[in-house]
Amino acid sequence: MDGVSLANRINLKYVNQPDHGHLVLVSIGDGGKRMTSLLPYSLRFVASAFPAKTSIASALGRLSATPKRFLGNRLKFSYRNYITAMTKPEDARVPPAVTPPSVPNGGKFKIALCQLSVTENKERNIAHARAAIESAADNGAQLVVLPEIWNGPYSNASFPVYAEDIDAGGSASPSTSMLSEVARSKGITIVGGSISERSGDRLYNTCCIFGKDGELKAKHRKIHLFDIDIPGKISFMESKTLTAGNTPTIVDTDVGRIGIGICYDIRFQELAMLYAARGAHLICYPGAFNMTTGPLHWELLQRARAVDNQLFVATCSPARDINAGYVAWGHSTLVAPFGEIVATTDHEEATIIADIDYSRIEERRMNMPLEKQRHGDLYQLVDVNRLDTEKH
Repeated sequence: MDGVSLANRINLKYVNQPDHGHLVLVSIGDGGKRMTSLLPYSLRFVASAFPAKTSIASALGRLSATPKRFLGNRLKFSYRNYITAMTKPEDARVPPAVTPPSVPNGGKFKIALCQLSVTENKERNIAHARAAIESAADNGAQLVVLPEIWNGPYSNASFPVYAEDIDAGGSASPSTSMLSEVARSKGITIVGGSISERSGDRLYNTCCIFGKDGELKAKHRKIHLFDIDIPGKISFMESKTLTAGNTPTIVDTDVGRIGIGICYDIRFQELAMLYAARGAHLICYPGAFNMTTGPLHWELLQRARAVDNQLFVATCSPARDINAGYVAWGHSTLVAPFGEIVATTDHEEATIIADIDYSRIEERRMNMPLEKQRHGDLYQLVDVNRLDTEKH
């Protein structure tokens, strides 16, 4: 609403209230059907619009004679304050959203997405991934992301065979041991795609994040398992062999605060909203979309998560192998906060190296201040884990 159209709907009323003295009641009429009272802002408006010690009666007369554009601009400001107070945007996130932390070098760095070919030879896959990571680091990447299930075939039959005990480490988890070594030797952060993890009698689809010191900073177990059935197209049930994770994962690294999801997790916008509310700069989704949903949804979902939450989204897929039992779509991509495709690739094996600049997050949030425009009076996103943690 512009200042003039707002001014045309302004109603000024001289009110005598026993407990508050004489007031100017400022309201906004809605086609004669509704009146929104701005009483809490009336005196502030009068005080800011006119010199000190101006009488209420005089102010009322002068308000009536004020040019519509001036009056509209004044009231537009008060109306916005009123709407903000009534809609309670801070209540739309419970607990309230936090500001992303500051990052070294102004949040500018290079990210690498390694779209790897995957075979049935686990040793070859590990060595191949190592070479790709080292090459990316040598070309300036400070953050390297790997694909979903990169150390063996993506299938329910293969998950138990290629599973590793990540917590035991060493020879019990050669894939993550390699990631730790390379992160430390190259001084980079690695979002290690995902591998099948064995923990007790359960299997998980797990992503490990390593800091530049080689330490395991976080571990994300895929929360939303890929159980779908599209007749004549694709049917897959991860739940036949895998157990779902139960914890959102967000981690502070040398390249910013990163939220983690794995493939099917990207379809659930609530998880991305939680990460944004926790102050994420970037969400990484290692994923292996297929030839049915990939062409339709892969890019769409990435851009939606980036635009909805005004942050960066990075995805990394395995390269396509048309002879595999499960054929991946490929098309690893980096998306900026306004939905721009910063970098992408086709379906062949490739490594993307692209620039990230977190100042674009602040820029877009200033362009469109969604956080201040939410209606906490109508809806809320409750971060259950964070709420429980803060209570204790």
